[in-house]
This record gives sequence, structure tokens and C-alpha cells, in this order.
Amino acid sequence: MPVSPSVVPSLPRRVARILRTSLFAQVACALVLGIVVGKLWPGFASDLQPLGDGFTRLIKTIISPLVFCVVVVGIAKAGDLKAFGRIGLKALIWFEVASTLALIIGLLAANIVQPGSGMHVDPATLNTAAVDAKTGGGHLPSTTQFIVEALPTSFIGAFAENSLLQVLILACLVGAALLHLGHTKVPQVLPAIEQAQEIIFSIVGFVMRLAPIAVFGAMAVLIGQYGLGVIETYAKLIILCYAAAAFFIALLAVALKMVTGLSLWKFLRYIREEMLLALGTASTESVMPRVMQKLRKAGARDDAVGLVLPTGYSFNLDGASLYLSIGTLFIAQAVGVDLSLSQQITVVLVLMLTSKGMAGIPGSAFLALSATASSLGAIPAGAVALLLGVDRIMDSMRVVTNLLGNCVAVFAVSRWEGALDTERAKKVLDREIVPTDEDDDESRGEPDASKTPKAPAVSAADDKDDQLAAVPAQAKEPAPEVS
Repeated sequence: MPVSPSVVPSLPRRVARILRTSLFAQVACALVLGIVVGKLWPGFASDLQPLGDGFTRLIKTIISPLVFCVVVVGIAKAGDLKAFGRIGLKALIWFEVASTLALIIGLLAANIVQPGSGMHVDPATLNTAAVDAKTGGGHLPSTTQFIVEALPTSFIGAFAENSLLQVLILACLVGAALLHLGHTKVPQVLPAIEQAQEIIFSIVGFVMRLAPIAVFGAMAVLIGQYGLGVIETYAKLIILCYAAAAFFIALLAVALKMVTGLSLWKFLRYIREEMLLALGTASTESVMPRVMQKLRKAGARDDAVGLVLPTGYSFNLDGASLYLSIGTLFIAQAVGVDLSLSQQITVVLVLMLTSKGMAGIPGSAFLALSATASSLGAIPAGAVALLLGVDRIMDSMRVVTNLLGNCVAVFAVSRWEGALDTERAKKVLDREIVPTDEDDDESRGEPDASKTPKAPAVSAADDKDDQLAAVPAQAKEPAPEVS
């Protein structure tokens, strides 16, 4: 029987349906449109800055309460504060190893390729005032100051200032208190926090509908302000940074496969919408709530996701570490300074410390580079102005590497601590299971969650047997007395 032409949707209808239902398609189209608008109408594009900034502000309002709820619920449900401490310790070890490896790879790549050689730049000709404007006169905290500032001075202040480390500490204290008091003394607190968590995730869904608009505005501003010519000027440096990042990501893929048996490329396909949004807005914070949700649905337990991912945003900046090490050698080569092996080792040691206090500080990369140059004494601090024109182009590399590095850390640490449902993770990444909001409860580390279908098909006879089997259980309850 021939199929009626009206049954098969036309191409425009199929495209319209994809654009209506797929966030990935919407963000991709917004990305392309933003590039076109920024190239053709740069003056108009600069007025679109509030689109990206407004979206980022909305997301930031959600992050702190979401992290608090996920961590508290994770600790309370895991029922073991020692296990939570082990997760934190293993995460810090992973972060230090990964970020140090990124620094070393960056130094090796810059020594081999020599991206700044032959430029012969006179530091006196550089506009150092532009660096001050970029950093807003700020400074990176010392190690002691960083640790002290991680401790909250006010319960409400930690949320008001959006300080993730302070919120994490408060969440750990509340979770520990819930474990100490037990559910009998405070039976309503944990359910209330769980319900608040569900509300926050619903808000995330509402805000994410604005993602294409944010990507359009952010990309238009980028192209309008910097144009495409900067890529030609700094082509060697840009290619080197992206190639080094690709090599580092390949190492992450190998590590993830060895530790968990999972494929990083399949995971990248799983979070493609979030990755494209992070690229468009040049911010990993804009996708943090959604990535947390997807990691939980992929079988990582709440306490592992809630602790490792937010901590990684402050301690595990792999992409920034790559960029800082390459950038330091680039400016040294550009101004004609030949750094010895001992000086390059000093670069690694200094960046290991300064990179830990970078998160959330405007122009933090330039502050870290300036601090490194000052510690060496051989590179003029003003030489970091050489990277002003290319810094925004490097955001894409930093965002992708930072995000994937933190997600791999969640899976690896979860696997070591037994907080990962590996079978469910493989099925989710292989698309055998399509997680939905309805089955979110199954993905929070519950045993055998992936092995029990939500709606198993049963025969009529089996269903009748189940109903009969339920009768004795109900009959055990005493019948109410009738007066």
C-alpha cells in the first residue's frame, strides 16, 4: 500500500522539528549566526553583550544552592562521612597530578615549537595599562590567604558571594550533622533539601531554554571586538595551544578507559549540548548544573559528583595550566629571554600554586602570568600584554580542557571509591539507556539501578500471580474494629 505523501514530513518540517526539540541544534545555529553578525555588523554586535552576561548571571544564582543540596543529600544518603573524606582526598591527588602533567606538557610543547621566537618585541613598546584594565587592579591570593578565604564567615554570605569552596564546607558540615543526629531527630530536613534540589533542577531547565540566545550574543561580541585577523597574527601560538590541549585530552581518554572502562568520546557525545554551550559562552560555570545532572544520571553517586566537580572548578584547571605554561615561555621567547632548565622548573612550581587561586578572579590568567614573570625576575611583567589580543581566542581551549578534565576526575574518583555504577554508565554512553527526569532517582548511586527496568513487560499470568502474592501481605494487617 503506497504511503500517503502527507504521512512523511517534508524537509522543512523535519528541520523545524529538530530546531524545536534539540538544544544542540539550537545552540549550533546560534553560534553560526553570532559569527555572521559579529563579522558583518561589529558595531551592533558589541551591544549584544548583555545577552551572554545575563544568562551567565542566571546560572550563577543556581550553582551555590545546587551544590549545597547535592552534597548534603549525597553525604546523608551515603551514610559514611569517612567515605566522603576519602573521595575528597583522592580528588585532590587526582587534581594535582593532572594539573602538573598539563603544566609539563605545555612547557615541553613550547620548548619544541618555540612559538615566540623571532618576534623581537621591545617590552617598553607594550601597553601595560591594558593589562591593569583587564585585571581590574586585582591580585591572586597567596596559598595561606586562599585556604583562609575558603572558610566561610557567614552562612548566608557564602551563598551571596557565590564562593563554591565555602558552600562546599557548609554542605559538608550540614551533611555531617544530619548523619550525627539521624533521621529520627530531624525527619523533615533531608526530604526538604531533596525537594529543594528538584526545584533547582527545574529552574535549570527553564534557564537553559535561553542558552541559544546567550551563545548568539557572546559569539557576536567576540567576533565583533576581536575579528578573525588575530588568528593570523598569533597562528603559531594558537595552533600550539590547541594541539597541546588535544594531546592532553587524548591522555585523559586513555586514563578514563584504564580506570573505568568508559569512552571519553562517547561521553563527549553525551554532553555535546553542554560542551557547545560552554564554547559559545566561554564559561564552564554556565553548564555546571546540567553537567552535574548528567553525571548523576550516568551512574555517578551524588556525594562524588557534588564534591569532585565543584572542587575541580577551583583546583583542577587543566586547560588554564596548559595555557599558562605555554604563555610564559611564549612571552619569554618574544622578548628574547632564554629561560634555563632551573627557571622553567621554577615556572612549574609557581604555577602549581598560583593556578589554584584563579577561579572567579577577573583576568586571573594575566595575574598568574605576571606573578610568574615577577618570580623569575628575567621577564618584564609588562610583557604579558602580548597575550591580550589572543586571550579570548584561548577561552575555547581552556573551557573544553577544564570541563573534560573535571568530568574525567568525577568518573575516576567515583570508580576508585565504588561510587560509580559502571554498567549503567556504559549503557547511558552507548545510548542503550536514555536518561529522563522521571528515572533520575535511579541514577543516584542506588544498587543495581541500571539492571532493573522501570516498566518491565509481564504476562497476564505473571501479573495475576503478583496480585495474589500481595494479598497475604495485606491480610497480615489487623482489620479495623467496627463499633
